[in-house]
Amino acid sequence: MQQQVLGGRYLIKDKVGSGGMATVYRAQDQVLDRTVAIKIMLPQYAADATFAARFKQEAQAAAGLQSPYIVGIYDWGKDGDTYYIVMEYLRGTDLKSGIRSHGALDPKKVAQIGSQICGALSVAHKHEIIHRDIKPQNIMVLPDGNIKVMDFGIARAKNSHLTQDNNVLGTAHYVSPEQARGQELGPTSDIYSLGVVMYECATGQVPFDGEDAISVAVKQMNELPVPPSQLNPAIDANLERIILRCMEKDPANRFQSADELRQALNAYLAGRQVDVPEPTRVLAAGAIGGVGGAGATETRVMTDKTQAMARPADLGATTVRGGAGGRSSVSGGQGSYEPEPKRGRGAKIAAAIIGAIAVIGVIAFIAMNALGAGGEEFPAPNLLGMTQQQAEDELEKYGLELGNIDPGYSDDYEVGEIMDQTPGEGRSVHKGDKIDITIVRGPETKTTTVPSLSGCTQEEAEQLLKEAGLTGHPVTEANDAEEGKVFDQNPAAGEEVDEGSTVTYKVSTGPDAENIPGVVGYTEAEATNMLSEAGFSVNPVSGGYSSRYAAGYVMSQDPTGQAKPGSTVTIYISEGPEPEPEPEPDTPDSPTSPTSPESPTTGEGEETS
Repeated sequence: MQQQVLGGRYLIKDKVGSGGMATVYRAQDQVLDRTVAIKIMLPQYAADATFAARFKQEAQAAAGLQSPYIVGIYDWGKDGDTYYIVMEYLRGTDLKSGIRSHGALDPKKVAQIGSQICGALSVAHKHEIIHRDIKPQNIMVLPDGNIKVMDFGIARAKNSHLTQDNNVLGTAHYVSPEQARGQELGPTSDIYSLGVVMYECATGQVPFDGEDAISVAVKQMNELPVPPSQLNPAIDANLERIILRCMEKDPANRFQSADELRQALNAYLAGRQVDVPEPTRVLAAGAIGGVGGAGATETRVMTDKTQAMARPADLGATTVRGGAGGRSSVSGGQGSYEPEPKRGRGAKIAAAIIGAIAVIGVIAFIAMNALGAGGEEFPAPNLLGMTQQQAEDELEKYGLELGNIDPGYSDDYEVGEIMDQTPGEGRSVHKGDKIDITIVRGPETKTTTVPSLSGCTQEEAEQLLKEAGLTGHPVTEANDAEEGKVFDQNPAAGEEVDEGSTVTYKVSTGPDAENIPGVVGYTEAEATNMLSEAGFSVNPVSGGYSSRYAAGYVMSQDPTGQAKPGSTVTIYISEGPEPEPEPEPDTPDSPTSPTSPESPTTGEGEETS
């Protein structure tokens, strides 16, 4: 599915998981530029009109569930013959993997996980949606320790009458007794499954196990679990009572809502007294079988330290009549039981018939939901570690065909080897079925945390990204942030991304340019006021004489047009018209005497000889 784009916007990148109903891929939403997970339904469902109707209904219902403890549904659709759901992409691991790695969890952690799952179920149940497949594989544990519940997409609206398929049955280890019998389900069915999940978290193992789904489902109906504290002494009585009340065979004896269960778990976490009744120790056979049990009065008793196996009579269970003080036990087999009292032959025959009907009903229900299309059925071969050619040769031996070939990344297999297959090894297949494979393209992509670039220069940002194993893509943009500093980035700081990913960040070029007021022709005071109000600095200088502008008026300015706020505008002040030059005085070349030189004056009355 390399480079496939669904719905015109979701670019498929790589495969991240698969199940009996769908394959999940990591993809890029090219419209919103974010990483998403896309669940693509297997091709065999595309031609099923009933499935198409239910898919649309369930996708719409799941998209309406808003909770911090539910994986968000962003979109859904059909592209050609491909049905898909677009979901929130999460990093972390499923709870099942955590239990396998670490074993039993701390009691407080068990209660915390249970409380958060209740938060998810509460929202779903208020929308009349029953999950039907609560199990650790559908609980995602995030890096911060919180959880999100997945796969509400295979749930049915409670009042839907659409036909079930094998996925609705859920995993036998976690189904409620009424679900195993194919009865109408309510919120208490999810609460039973949650009780099994908490039991496994608390003890590191499921309460009932067997060789196949049928034997496990029969135990879900007919056996009481070993108290968790007998498997893990760290489990105290309060938490044990909560877990076992969730797992009551009779739905009426369980917590009646997710909110009620959550209150009990939160009280336990807060150290307050938890008012939960002691778990049921006596089971009525008719109630257990769930089929025509009106006339059955047989009971089975579990002692304080042993597990009772309440099987139908034809399976050879040791049965006893419950008594007020019935504590003496006879050791044998899987549990310890009290001796069986004598009964009439008719009662024995009736119990045997009822038990047989119950088992037949379970077998028929599970077989109907699990066998699928019919025909000769056999387990799928293991293709992991093979090359594509080796896989084709192997499938040919079984009459199977190679389906989709997807690229993947793994540190466990060499390039060119098969790292995943759907259906997986051992899953039921028929001749002519196709097996999808994922072939290793290279080592598994490592992830890194995006650093914060806010306030950095471009040089500083590039250095931080280099240290984180990322590539930078700077973009300059006008902004009120300080010029030359980063003010935005995508992906955001703190997000987990693949090493080598590109981080786009914006570097401020300062605020956008503003229009500069034209101040020519105004007085210096008016011009200064206009420019200051527009956000500019003013630098008045003398502009010299002007025949056009009177003294004290602006004769020119620099710059004009636009400039960034805070820039300096120089205004040139006129000194008025140039003054007229003053006339120069006369200066004759040779001055003349007032008296004639030929008749010199000798003074009044002067005489001559």
